[in-house]
Amino acid sequence: MEKKIMLHTGLSKGDIGRYVFLPGSPERTEKIAKYFDEPKEIAFHREFRTWTGKLSGVPVAVTSTGIGGPSTGIAMEELYECGADTMMRVGSCASVSPKVRKGDICVINGAVRMEGLGLHYLPIEFPAVPDYQMLKHEVEAAEASGLPYNVGVTITKESFYTQTSPETKPIGYELINRWKSYVAGGATNTSMECASMFLVGASLGIRTGSIMVSATDCEAYEGQGNSKPLNDLEDRVIRVAIDAMKRIIAEDLAQGR
Repeated sequence: MEKKIMLHTGLSKGDIGRYVFLPGSPERTEKIAKYFDEPKEIAFHREFRTWTGKLSGVPVAVTSTGIGGPSTGIAMEELYECGADTMMRVGSCASVSPKVRKGDICVINGAVRMEGLGLHYLPIEFPAVPDYQMLKHEVEAAEASGLPYNVGVTITKESFYTQTSPETKPIGYELINRWKSYVAGGATNTSMECASMFLVGASLGIRTGSIMVSATDCEAYEGQGNSKPLNDLEDRVIRVAIDAMKRIIAEDLAQGR
């Protein structure tokens, strides 16, 4: 029987294992795959680039999602059809709080639903949260790294430029005050995929988690700068994510899952 090839990712059942990293950038897939044993690129279609390999002797994969919720949802649906049930976002975010400085690791324990994809999966009152076991091991890995880190809520926005220049938009007043309310509630960072990822994962009954690195200081630090340039932003979050996934794999093996 001819294998069914997924429409967007170009993958088929048997191409990947259970565990998948989800960066946004196709270029980042190769940077993550260099930490795999036996890394191999197996597909690259549109924004979806996939490498496979092994961690702790177990098959793993990394697939880029592109930017935002819709393409993330497509990647997740197709990866799920191919056998994945544990997906970890690895990426960058922007600080919105003095609690997060440039270079800090951000472990996400919930996401503001300022996006649209989630409403096609679950009603607005359903929370966008990661799997607890994944969150636990992500926190352990962040702690073990010795890097500064924050465990907190991210704001998943639907549009990049309505955050960076809301005053130029027809509904700027509403946007500005919504952002202020999220920050007042304790959100510490923002990106464009987490809420969508958590909600798609919940609807599929699979595990999801997210580790990011802040690429910015928040406005409170503007003009102060950092004492030294951080040229390893991507690598530092990748190393923490790899450690976290190894911990998840180890627990699954120990529990016979």
